Amino acid sequence: MAGKIIAVCSAPEKGMIKHDIGEGVLIEEIGLEGDAHAGFMHRQVSLIAMEDIRTMMEKLPTLVPGSFAENLTTEGFDLAALKIGDRLQVGETLLEVSQIGKECHTKCEVFKQSGECIMPQKGIFTRVIKGGKVKVGDKIDYAKWGR
Repeated sequence: MAGKIIAVCSAPEKGMIKHDIGEGVLIEEIGLEGDAHAGFMHRQVSLIAMEDIRTMMEKLPTLVPGSFAENLTTEGFDLAALKIGDRLQVGETLLEVSQIGKECHTKCEVFKQSGECIMPQKGIFTRVIKGGKVKVGDKIDYAKWGR
């Protein structure tokens, strides 16, 4: 069931599309170092599956990892199977699922252009339980002590 990280995305300000920075540091109980959403309560690191981005690319072919303001874009791991409290080993870090989906109070650029957004249903939010470096190519899987 292990998948991999195909993008590590960050933006210096909220409301901006995040860009793939290749690697970053996840700080315990804070989030991705340098990212505008770091330190935001229980939604410290967000994940979305490339498989779901590809589905949206049928409507909006210009989408790339980071278009949904996610921090980690995954591939080959079933994010939809996650439940609140599940723990994930991502590279040398440990994440705990804290929220699934979110209400969008203001419609993002993807919604404005395509009429829909996958983050409210498909986005996974986590807390950083154990910090460390995360980079493109790192494995993502259930933590041995976590499910």
